Amino acid sequence: MRICEIHVETVPIASLIRNAFIDFSKMTASVVAVVTDVVRDGRRVVGYGFNSNGRYAPTSLLLERFIPRVLEAEPGALLDETGENLDPSRIWQVMMTGEKPGGHGERSVAVGALDMALWDAVAKIEGKPLHWLLAERYSTGEPDERVWVYAAGGYYQPAKGLEALRDEMRGYLALGYTTVKMKIGGAPLAEDLQRVEAVLEVVGGDGQRLAVDANGRFDLPTAIASAEALAPYNLRWYEEAGDPLDYALQAELTPHYTPPMATGENLFSMQDARNLIRYGGMRPGHDVLQFDPALSYGLVEYLRTLAMLREHGWSGRDCVPHGGHQMALSMAAGLGLCGNESYPGIFQPFGGFADSTPIEDGYVRLPEVPGVGFEEKAALYAVMREVAV
Repeated sequence: MRICEIHVETVPIASLIRNAFIDFSKMTASVVAVVTDVVRDGRRVVGYGFNSNGRYAPTSLLLERFIPRVLEAEPGALLDETGENLDPSRIWQVMMTGEKPGGHGERSVAVGALDMALWDAVAKIEGKPLHWLLAERYSTGEPDERVWVYAAGGYYQPAKGLEALRDEMRGYLALGYTTVKMKIGGAPLAEDLQRVEAVLEVVGGDGQRLAVDANGRFDLPTAIASAEALAPYNLRWYEEAGDPLDYALQAELTPHYTPPMATGENLFSMQDARNLIRYGGMRPGHDVLQFDPALSYGLVEYLRTLAMLREHGWSGRDCVPHGGHQMALSMAAGLGLCGNESYPGIFQPFGGFADSTPIEDGYVRLPEVPGVGFEEKAALYAVMREVAV
């Protein structure tokens, strides 16, 4: 078997929302299609992938470096030991040929998008849902039957007042979510606290149904002031207070905030994740790690990250991947992670899960179809088919 073609297109995911750092009015994503010569059910196998929101499309990197390396490689070097399927780990090594260590930048996003497409193809060739393949190869043998998910929203928008924010959160609860997340840091602290209280009025509970995300906006004094103001609400977590690479800030913040904190979505390698664990003051079994496989060199690298975490006393159950996409959902079920982010109303058509799997009491089941299951999300699959069928 062999890879016949690899296609990539840039797709807009523009939106008028903003967080504490950027707006998304010009945001894009790369959609990748890996075409093989394998035929299943009368059709050739095509694996699809894309990069998560928050990073722009790495299409030029894919076209100039990573796709050519794969296509120029000797076909047998891309296969597993049976010669009957692709080997993502071997292909990862081919993609990274000539790349120096460090400076991960946007190349990790390009590799992550292509890696997603490869795993989709591998599972389709095996004739298994990806979450089953991952459980059998790397975990307990059986995936979790359902995955806890939360609705990420609460962005800043023009003329969006407190009642509109409440209505947004009511909509998520009506969809079956029990936990929501909202943005902070893009307004004065007093205003953000009013927004937090408005959402708590809707979601109820003891604070554990709401998480907040500052998107790395704060310096240390502002992060501490926010932590001290937020602590009485006992929120699900306080996310990414400072710059993602400022491990000292994260460590110095920890004594000021007893409830859980979360970070990691903007760390793009196992080495960066390891530095967070070594120097960031994060607490195993208490805080939340949010590494996004589609932004950080893909599943191949994520498996290395999980191995590193276990060596340092952490568990996969401490991980809730960023991105709100089906790839991370498959990984959460197959590798036994804590849960997964979800974007039910934004970053479409990439956000959200299969059309056939509604959210029920804060959990979602995965479709039992070969691959990641992109074909079960009609709007997304329509975009993917335009890249390659």
